[in-house]
Amino acid sequence: MILLRILKESVFFALHSLLTNKLRTLLSLLGVTIGIFAIIAVLAAVDSLETNVRGELSDLGDDVVYVQKWPWGGGGNSPWWKYMNRPNPTYKDFQKLTKTFSKADAIAMAVYPKGQTIKYTNNSVSDVQVVSVSNSFQDFGAMDLSAGRFFSSTESNNGNGVAVLGSDISEGLFEEIDPIGKYIKVFGRKLRVIGVFAKEGSSMIGGSKDQEIYVPLGFLRKLYNLNEGRLGSYIMVRPQKEMGMAQLKDELTGRMRSIRRLRPREDDNFALNELSVLSGNLDQFFGVLNMAGILIGGFSILVGGFGIANIMFVSVRERTNIIGIQKALGAKNYFILSQFLVESVVLSLLGGLVGLALVFGLTFLASDMAGMDIFLGARNIFVGIGISVTIGLLAGMIPAWMGAKMNPVDAIRTGV
Repeated sequence: MILLRILKESVFFALHSLLTNKLRTLLSLLGVTIGIFAIIAVLAAVDSLETNVRGELSDLGDDVVYVQKWPWGGGGNSPWWKYMNRPNPTYKDFQKLTKTFSKADAIAMAVYPKGQTIKYTNNSVSDVQVVSVSNSFQDFGAMDLSAGRFFSSTESNNGNGVAVLGSDISEGLFEEIDPIGKYIKVFGRKLRVIGVFAKEGSSMIGGSKDQEIYVPLGFLRKLYNLNEGRLGSYIMVRPQKEMGMAQLKDELTGRMRSIRRLRPREDDNFALNELSVLSGNLDQFFGVLNMAGILIGGFSILVGGFGIANIMFVSVRERTNIIGIQKALGAKNYFILSQFLVESVVLSLLGGLVGLALVFGLTFLASDMAGMDIFLGARNIFVGIGISVTIGLLAGMIPAWMGAKMNPVDAIRTGV
């Protein structure tokens, strides 16, 4: 009860002092407000960016191995020209894996030739990424369609001229017209539109379906030799439930070496990539960004702390006479100490709350401008409050200690 009473009276003295000196309080708040705003704004931006990127990467599948030409994350000890000379995964690789690799739950292939111009009557969209996939591609994630359907295994194997459009491509070609059943021209061939992907929005890592068109793998085989390994491509392999990723990669390595007839001493001419490689690199990247944000904001909050300390020294000097009277009437040192400490903490906390409010308001504006969700998480709110309280304690400690140690007689005499 005594501690609560002391705290209550300390808060009363602090608020009275802050309201009495409004201009001084406002100027002191600015330093802490700017510091907290700088730190929390950077942390919120980095957290939002990390959440969006990791969310999109999770769509790649954390239980999927990608057979590709290049290793992710710049991994590997070979010089770049050796990777450059590797062939991309071929249709023959895909066929043999599908027939002989029994440890896989699903296998799919995707090939992406150079950008093409898509035409419908007098409308056209240029530099469109065409993605040619096997029907099993949909086993690795739901094909979210706003209209129509995805192509069947029969259409894929037969190489039927069908296509599924991204929402932006559909809008650019057909505007308000229903595209299902209409014919578009790609590679100089006619393709019937059988589906339209639901709008995804912009992607942080690229590859949004909004600007893509999907065609059957069999259709592209009629136009290109997919066994030359020249077109960009990858093969996706998901293991059976009882198999771990490490075991899958070991067995998949042996199977790919056998398919490509590599001698025992020859290096692999393919890469097996998985999401954990990118996740490890992201941990380092976002760790550096967070540290940079803390350092940048730290200097700002340090300046704000010095401002509060300066104001508290002035406050102690102005109230020297009052301190002498309080101590002459029996006030203990801790009571005087608590007055100034609470005042310093309240001042710093108010500045921090204003800074957090500015960051919260900025998230709405920044979300519209950046095209991604930017949010102020609970962790960053607690960090902002914690930093504000800590700065207040540190900035007010020495002035409060000086006031608490004053001799009552000297304090009264000095204040007269």
